[in-house]
Amino acid sequence: MPARSISSLTVTFGLVAIPVKLYTATSSKSFSFNLLHKGCGSRLKQQYLCVREEVVVPAEDIVKGYEFAKDQYVVFTPEELKALEEAGSRAVEITEFVPIASVDPIFFDKAYYLAPDKGGAKAYALFAQALRDAGRCALGRWASHGKQHIVMLRPFEDGLVMQQLLYAAEVRAISELEIPDVEVKAAELKLAHQLIEQQSAEAFDPASYTDAVRERMEAAVEKKVEGQEIAVPEAPAGGAQIIDLMEALRLSLEKKAPAKAPQAGARKSPKRVAPSHPGDRAKAKK
Repeated sequence: MPARSISSLTVTFGLVAIPVKLYTATSSKSFSFNLLHKGCGSRLKQQYLCVREEVVVPAEDIVKGYEFAKDQYVVFTPEELKALEEAGSRAVEITEFVPIASVDPIFFDKAYYLAPDKGGAKAYALFAQALRDAGRCALGRWASHGKQHIVMLRPFEDGLVMQQLLYAAEVRAISELEIPDVEVKAAELKLAHQLIEQQSAEAFDPASYTDAVRERMEAAVEKKVEGQEIAVPEAPAGGAQIIDLMEALRLSLEKKAPAKAPQAGARKSPKRVAPSHPGDRAKAKK
């Protein structure tokens, strides 16, 4: 089934305008449950209760308020809230171009795919290639659903991704944390480097990771639908905790150490060339 565009936009920088189509790049795979009445198994309906009068409040009597002090609110009408919203825009105005590495992933929010719209294929390809060659991304503004967003446009494979970014005020400063200044010994650092080297890959292969919890949930639902009971395993007993950092690093290296070379005179198996891509290596092991 072909992807479905959710909107049409125009990317502008200088006097250049690129018509594009907007597509969602991700989809939620979270496992959700409904709340049911334990007695009869019927779904429950959510209601709002007034904490002062202890009565159920119907939807027509509900208003929105902002708590400016403890239990003190200012009330806004729907019209007032609508007037405060940012007017939706079908334009993404580019404000600057920065190195891609200068935008830390901690600011990444939602991602969208951009594809050329009618008449925009040439400008789209030129823009994507120019960003690739420069090693930069485009930063701009986009208004949607009453809010103004910072967005980053970056090349991705053969196309472009529009990454919605968080504002600085939405990201907590790591300086708020209490991180002690600890001296790292050279011997410890050497073992840590060796452990990293043993478990290094050439690139990130997302297909090599699966959601084990979701798979267990789906299997459990299937069993329940078929009328089977689910056995709940006992929690495994915790192993002895390793306190010594050097010992933990050594044991980790031994656990990941490659198999020993065959002894002299032993028959050798044919030599194979290791695949260069992590996903290919995983297949080769199978």
